[in-house]
Amino acid sequence: MTSHSTHTPTALVPIADGSEDIESVTIIDVLRRAGVNVTVASVAPDSRLQITAARGTRIVADTHIEQVAQLEFDLIALPGGMPGATHLRDCATLIGLLKQQRQAGKWYAAICASPAVVFASHQLEDDVATTAYPSFTSQLHHFRNERTVVDKNCITSQGPGTALEFALTLVEVLLGPDKREQVGAPMVL
Repeated sequence: MTSHSTHTPTALVPIADGSEDIESVTIIDVLRRAGVNVTVASVAPDSRLQITAARGTRIVADTHIEQVAQLEFDLIALPGGMPGATHLRDCATLIGLLKQQRQAGKWYAAICASPAVVFASHQLEDDVATTAYPSFTSQLHHFRNERTVVDKNCITSQGPGTALEFALTLVEVLLGPDKREQVGAPMVL
């Protein structure tokens, strides 16, 4: 098997109290199945690594966002959920990383409430088409009524029901359509 690159893609998945359970876990799981080096970072203001997701699932992050503030990633992917998205929006370190990611032309992504709550609040979606959870779409500048939208280096998706499709799209942009199929097939899609 040949590869275009020997580089193992890296991804940052920030999580917060109130992040959507299925979105958080699906993004992490599917990227790891594809061989992406995923770092899960808590944005809890008290430096806790364990967060309680929107439906009560406890997730323990690999590290705290402050510990990765100087690192670069091929992808930063945000779960949605409320109030998780507001906690992500209010994390200055994360917003700095997202702005650098966008400026560098690297992939950044969000699902559910996060495209509107995080990206729109910080002008991270002003010039790209995006989608979000239906009750948040009025906050988007260039809303597209699609389950998952890829425009320039930004990827957005609508919500819990699109989490698997979103995560597989992340795999595809990082590693190509063959890897998406390879990861998706054993999941009985």
